[in-house]
Amino acid sequence: MQRCSDPPSAVADLSCSGLKYRVLVGVTGSVAALKVPLLVSQLLEIPEIDVRVVTTDRATHFYNIAAVPVRVYTDADEWEMWRTRSDPVLHIELRRWANLLVIAPLDANTLGKIASGICDNLLTCVVRAWDTSRPLLFCPAMNTAMWQQPITAQQVATLQGFGYVEIPCIAKKLVCGDEGKGAMAEVSTIVETIQQYLPKPAV
Repeated sequence: MQRCSDPPSAVADLSCSGLKYRVLVGVTGSVAALKVPLLVSQLLEIPEIDVRVVTTDRATHFYNIAAVPVRVYTDADEWEMWRTRSDPVLHIELRRWANLLVIAPLDANTLGKIASGICDNLLTCVVRAWDTSRPLLFCPAMNTAMWQQPITAQQVATLQGFGYVEIPCIAKKLVCGDEGKGAMAEVSTIVETIQQYLPKPAV
């Protein structure tokens, strides 16, 4: 029997959360992905929360997976896990495990994919299979010129129509040097928003 103290396999790791509120952090290919280690660390400071991360391959260009203090799932995990029809499907197991999904950052490309129903990697497959009775939060992050394109507002509205909750981007000087709206919300804002979804203690 797998114990939580043992080195976990991809699926066994998802059974070791006890009674904690399970937060799945999705990460996409925006430079704001460099804040993921900080986001995860701050979430882990909340005793009631357990965290796992699912990342796109492009997102790993901006941060070091080894700097994230929880299990990080990649597209390779999805394909390596499944060998025969009786094997678990990782995007379904992640969907079952999580009480809440937050995509931080959500880049322009993945925003368009989710709005169109495209599911061509582990993260977008989790989203396509998501139980819409559970919270899905998204934190847009992109260059100001991309944010201002009319299609962006339409795609954000589509996600909101699915019942997903936007944590709005902010205006600041971007890494590319441009100034304006499009930067991911501050980590503190994201953490505070997630805390609003924690179960209220019984009185």
